[in-house]
Amino acid sequence: MTEALTTAVAGISARNEDWLRLKGAATALQALQAQDGSVPEAGNHPEASRQVSAIVDAIEALAPAFPHDAAYLDALRQDFSVWAAGGFAVPDFLASLLAFQPQQQRQDGLQHLVVFPMYTQNGSSHRLVEAVLIEVIWPEFIAGLEAGDYSNKLFVPIRFLDFTPGYDTNSAVLFPETVAVSQTPTFTWGAIFADREAARFRRVLKAAADITSLELPPGAAELLADQDLTEATFVMWDLIHDRTHMRGDLPFDPFMIKQRMPYFLYSLEELRCDLTAFRESVRIEKDDDADPQARRHAKLVQYAIIFDRIFRFAITGSRVRNYDGLGGQLLFAWLHQQHVLHWTDTRLTIDWDEVADAVIALGESIDELYWRSIDRPKTAHWLAAYQLVSATVTPNPASVWAKGPDALPLTGTPRGLTDQVLDDEFPLSMFYEALEKKMRPVIDSTAGITGRSAL
Repeated sequence: MTEALTTAVAGISARNEDWLRLKGAATALQALQAQDGSVPEAGNHPEASRQVSAIVDAIEALAPAFPHDAAYLDALRQDFSVWAAGGFAVPDFLASLLAFQPQQQRQDGLQHLVVFPMYTQNGSSHRLVEAVLIEVIWPEFIAGLEAGDYSNKLFVPIRFLDFTPGYDTNSAVLFPETVAVSQTPTFTWGAIFADREAARFRRVLKAAADITSLELPPGAAELLADQDLTEATFVMWDLIHDRTHMRGDLPFDPFMIKQRMPYFLYSLEELRCDLTAFRESVRIEKDDDADPQARRHAKLVQYAIIFDRIFRFAITGSRVRNYDGLGGQLLFAWLHQQHVLHWTDTRLTIDWDEVADAVIALGESIDELYWRSIDRPKTAHWLAAYQLVSATVTPNPASVWAKGPDALPLTGTPRGLTDQVLDDEFPLSMFYEALEKKMRPVIDSTAGITGRSAL
């Protein structure tokens, strides 16, 4: 390790005066910005100039702590200066975005100072100037998995040190596509806040287990007791999940980028990636030659996927085209109908000796759907996907889709089919309605949570 990187790993704390100065200036600037990131009122330009100057000065003061990001921080100061000189029009931070390449230095504990005008997924839809102080999570066993069968050069797992208000929300990702730029570049990285994922998982699982009288297996109980262990588990899950999106027998592009589709197709794609991570974790757990830490975490990944999906995903967010929610409902209903999950005498139990085969079987049914859909027209794929979901999760009684192909406008455009999907095409079951009411305060409390705040 070089001396520069040793200094960078030592990093700065959330109490650093220059960081707090930057954070304060960015927060003040947000109040002057419109949704597109511009500062439209000329009368606000003098104040915006003062805040930008404070941001640029703070970045310059902090730069020595981030020698590995020197080119990015130089470009960032220049982008801020050009934006201010141009009268605070819609910001274009393409130069600094292209210079920021965190995937090239995945080193455990390495810090980054990230400042962009951007929206935050599951947070703010406005492209405001946000500042985030982060550090990389890269355990040795993860490096070994990524260097072997699970190569994912774009994946950067991170944890929060501090952030501006756009991240005091449910947002747990830092994606380059959220940044305000004049043209769309080729995206070369994607960062996920594993500490937030782990912290909210632990809080939700504890409450759900108490409410449902679920006796947790020893490994899952370990996750409740250890934030660091859970973070590493989520990093392993995310590593395999993320790479799966463009791997397998896919119907060209499962997301059909920039095309409007029925939301249950997104449910199946996200669930497919999670179930692939589950299946691979089962394989790693059984591999006597695998790294012992990888094998240990592989078992924990299985618990994390099941419990996060059935307890948090299923009842988090609105009922408007909630594709992650539907994926959680589908997994729960599938396990129940396979008789490996039981809700009896108001107590939830799971047959852990049999659950892996049941989960893998659901994944295989989605894989079969994808494989067959390579030879199908788009509408036929959509209908087959709906049949797969509705065979397990009961549709809304008012659904047109549930009436079958004869009730649908199959001779029109695909958009006509999408328009027939209800916002809540698959309502919560009676079990989930009751659980959601009891869990709502707990889930709401996880907004803005971090690994440090959960300790």
